[in-house]
Amino acid sequence: MSIQTLNPANGKIIKTFEEHSSNDILRIINNANAKFNEWKNVSFSDRNTYMKKAAEILRYKKSEYGKILTLEMGKTITQAESEVEKCAWVCDYYAENTERILSNESIPTDASESYVRFDPLGIILAIMPWNFPFWQVFRFAAPALMAGNVALLKHASNVPMCALAIEDIFKQAGFPEYIFTTLLIGSGKVEEVISHPYVKAITLTGSEAAGKKVAGTAGKVLKKTVMELGGSDPFIVLEDAVLEEAARTAVTARLINNGQSCIAAKRFIVVEKIYDEFEKLFVEKMKSVKTGNPMNIDIELGPIAREDLLEELQLQVKQSVEKGAVIQCGGKRINGEGFYYEPTILANVKEGMPAYDDELFGPVASLIKAKDEKDAIKIANDSNFGLGASLWTRDIEKSKILAGKIESGSVFINGLVKSDPRLPFGGIKNSGYGRELSHYGIKEFVNTKTVWIK
Repeated sequence: MSIQTLNPANGKIIKTFEEHSSNDILRIINNANAKFNEWKNVSFSDRNTYMKKAAEILRYKKSEYGKILTLEMGKTITQAESEVEKCAWVCDYYAENTERILSNESIPTDASESYVRFDPLGIILAIMPWNFPFWQVFRFAAPALMAGNVALLKHASNVPMCALAIEDIFKQAGFPEYIFTTLLIGSGKVEEVISHPYVKAITLTGSEAAGKKVAGTAGKVLKKTVMELGGSDPFIVLEDAVLEEAARTAVTARLINNGQSCIAAKRFIVVEKIYDEFEKLFVEKMKSVKTGNPMNIDIELGPIAREDLLEELQLQVKQSVEKGAVIQCGGKRINGEGFYYEPTILANVKEGMPAYDDELFGPVASLIKAKDEKDAIKIANDSNFGLGASLWTRDIEKSKILAGKIESGSVFINGLVKSDPRLPFGGIKNSGYGRELSHYGIKEFVNTKTVWIK
C-alpha cells in the first residue's frame, strides 16, 4: 500500500511513498529498543548539545521547512515559518531546563535519605495529526528525547514529507540512528506497534474517535497514554470588554491555521448588551480577510487540508442553517482549484445545531448570544469538550474568579489561546487527558521512582 500526499491548494498529488511492512516495523522497534539501552545513559550535557543543534537547524532552514508544511497541508507560508521557529524554541527550552526539571527531588521522611528520581521509560509512540505537522511532533519529541526516551512517529498519512523531514533534522543534529524514527504506516498497523512489548507508552494528538480507539488498544495492554483531542473553545466577551481588540483577535483566533486548530476559538459567546456591536465589528473584519494561494506572503487564509474535511464542514454548516442558524458572511466553498472555504460567521446558533454541539474544523465561527455573564459561563461549559477558553473583560480580578468556573485545560484572559513550552497544555472532558509542555509534560513519560534509604 502507498501513502500519497496532495497539495490542498490545487488538489494535485505531490509525492507517493511506500508503506513500511510488518517486518520493517519489527526491525525498527528492535533497533530503537537496543538504542534506548545506550541513550538512557547519555549525559544531559550531550543530549543538550544535540537538541541545541536541532534548534539551530530549524532556525537556519525555516524557509525550506515552511514550504514543506504549506505544500502538504495548506497553512499560509507566514504561519508555516512561525511554526518552524516555535519548534526551535521548544528544543531550546528542554535543552536548557531538562536537567533541572528531572534532578532528584529530596523529600524528608523517617529514612536517613529519601528522594524521587525520574527515569526514562523506553520507546514512546507518537501518533500525530496533520494540522501542525512540525509543532505537534517537536513538542512531544524535545522533552521525550531529553528525558532519555526514544521515539517512534506515526504521522498523519497526508504529511509524510513533514514526517521524514523531522526525522532528518534529528539526524542532522547528531542524534544517533533510531533515537527518533518515522513509521510510514496507515492506521491499520498502529495496533501492532502499540502491542509490541518494547513500546512503553503512547501519545496521541487527534480526533476524539482516534483517541478512543488508541486509548482502548493501549488499555488492553496496560500502557500509559496522553491524549490531546478535539476542542470547541469558547471565546467569551463580557460587556466591559474592549470590543475593537476583542473582535480583531476573534478573527485571528478563529482563522489561525486556516481554522484547523484544536485550540482555535470556535464558539463566540457574547453577552446581550454588547452583542450587536461586537457582531458588526466581527463581520466587518472577517469579510476583509484575504484568501488565496498560501505560498503568497500577503494571504491570511489558505485551503482546507483535504477535500473530505471540506465536505464535512459544508455539511455541518448546511445542517446548522436548516435548524435556524443565519449566515452573516461566507458560507460556501470557493470555486476553482483546491479546497478553499470562505471565512464564515454563523449567527443565531442554538443548542442542537452542529455549529453549537460539534467541533467545526475550518474557517467557520459560531456566534452565540448570552443573557449575561452567568449565562455566558453556562454556555461555555455546555460542551463535551474542554481544551481552552478565552475570556474578555477589563475587570481582571473578576476574570480570575471566572477562570475557576470555566471547564477547560486553560483560560486566557484578553488574549487568544496558544501553547507555550513554559506552560502545561492539555484538556479535560472529551478533549483528552494528561499534559504536554512545561515540567508537567516531560514527567508524563518517565518513571517517577521513590528511593528510600534506611
